[in-house]
Amino acid sequence: MSSPSRSNRLRVLWWLPVYYLIVVAAAYSLQNFLLYHPRKGTPERFESRASEVGLRPWPRHMHNYRGWVSDSPTERSRAAAVVFHGNAGAALDRQYYIPALESLGCRIVLAEYPGYGARPGSPSERTFVEDGLETLRLAYEEFGAPLFLIGESLGCGVAAAIVGSGEAPVDGVALITPWDNLPDLAQSLYWFLPARLLVRDRYDSAANLRDFRGPVAVALAERDEVIPPRHTMRLYETLLEPKRLWVFPEARHNTWPSHPDAPWWSELLEYLLTEVPDP
Repeated sequence: MSSPSRSNRLRVLWWLPVYYLIVVAAAYSLQNFLLYHPRKGTPERFESRASEVGLRPWPRHMHNYRGWVSDSPTERSRAAAVVFHGNAGAALDRQYYIPALESLGCRIVLAEYPGYGARPGSPSERTFVEDGLETLRLAYEEFGAPLFLIGESLGCGVAAAIVGSGEAPVDGVALITPWDNLPDLAQSLYWFLPARLLVRDRYDSAANLRDFRGPVAVALAERDEVIPPRHTMRLYETLLEPKRLWVFPEARHNTWPSHPDAPWWSELLEYLLTEVPDP
């Protein structure tokens, strides 16, 4: 006859697979909650905050806005760029792109995702990419070429997927703290789960940029605690020329040099402009 302690151990061992399956099911069900962290609010709240920092809704009004632009545009823009931000907050939290690049002659659109800020919708890769394509079309109509994409973290995956669709007039891409593909990144972070099989949104930047022949700039944070640098390097190694890598020593995921007077901003813009392929 088995002892009570042994019976208890056997019971625990029997339940372990059940507990594990519950954890796996919860991870699958909650993955959008884990991936997307939008900051939401009323149109009035966001428009008021934007006006305080010299921004206005774009293309025109809050009822159909897709992002934000400076209300004092550069008279002689050499280029335009659409910025797709990371997975948290809202586009207004990325105001630093405007003083950094518009002072150098690059018109900036801070694109907002569906389901973020005051925009309706539900976050997903398909939603973001379809909406981003329309945003690029409108930006091209208003600002013309050259037109660049700038992605930050999750926004790199969005920008790469837009390029991979083959439907957008993109002259160059800048990727700040990107990954190679989301399933591999998820597996790296959640090694105790079959994460690669659970992920619905793929954001496969390596595949989406495989055939892109315009200039690609990649910025790597050397001590990135969110996206391990090896995933950034795996992406970079798959890119065609022309490509250029910036490595920020000691920088973490959210401490790369975003301040407007950082020298790398002018290096980035000059690189993209110089390497734009001939029509």
